[in-house]
Amino acid sequence: MIASNPRIPYRLADDKDALPAYDGRRIVVQFVVNMEHWRFDHPMPRGISTPPQGRAAVPDIPNFAWAEYGMRVGMKRFFDLFEGMNISASASLNANVIDVYPECAEKSLALGWEFIGHGLYQQAVHTEPDEADIIARSLDRLKAFTGVATRGWLGPGLGESIKTPDILKSLGIDYILDWVLDDRPCHMETTGGPLISVPYTLELNDSTVYAVEKHRTGEFLNRVKRTLAAFDREESAGTTIMTVALHPHLMGVPHRITELVEMAEVLAAHPDVTFAQPGDVASWFMALTAEAARERA
Repeated sequence: MIASNPRIPYRLADDKDALPAYDGRRIVVQFVVNMEHWRFDHPMPRGISTPPQGRAAVPDIPNFAWAEYGMRVGMKRFFDLFEGMNISASASLNANVIDVYPECAEKSLALGWEFIGHGLYQQAVHTEPDEADIIARSLDRLKAFTGVATRGWLGPGLGESIKTPDILKSLGIDYILDWVLDDRPCHMETTGGPLISVPYTLELNDSTVYAVEKHRTGEFLNRVKRTLAAFDREESAGTTIMTVALHPHLMGVPHRITELVEMAEVLAAHPDVTFAQPGDVASWFMALTAEAARERA
């Protein structure tokens, strides 16, 4: 039989038992904040400003500064918003952020944000000469800073090699966010045993909305409202995971932070929404899986 992909067996959404409520609610919202180290002496991962005369240069001052604005100013706005609303977000961070932007790492830790592995710096791990070494070094740095083993992984740019899930499992990772193919957790096959795929998003992602598709401010809020409306209509599907992916240089700028405030308020006011971190979702799904296995035994 031909498989759709070698990691997560295909199943139509109707061909699954509805997941029970999570903390008494049916829509679980995850705010994932991507905190990145764009290396000054390397080409920028993405740009907002085209090079003069079409000649790219390193250092790329305008695009580097565009990203650094987020870490200097945008993150302060994120911290104020989430702390003020008592929402625990998650930090998907390049491990070098701990040393390059220490105030951001320390504040995230103090607020109880979950730390998710995201490489050492903003470069897809499958392009590295030694992918396993980069992943291991990034996880070691996170553990040394937080005092606990990192459970989750989001690849820079969601990039993977054919071996990435196997490497992650061997290094103790419980769940991965790269596979944006479902609205609920799935089991992923690896050579070291099952890994959990926790839903992430490309659609409710400010990078897609504003850096790639270049919509006018307000489109992200529109998508959040329409997503909630769709999930309301799909009540019989059971619990659904809704991820909101953020970058401080995109949603942390003045003309968009008010949009993010309204997004958070709309979500908090919904009677069937609760907020969680991906690690909590992974643990919940693991417990459900274990319970189902006991019932079958």
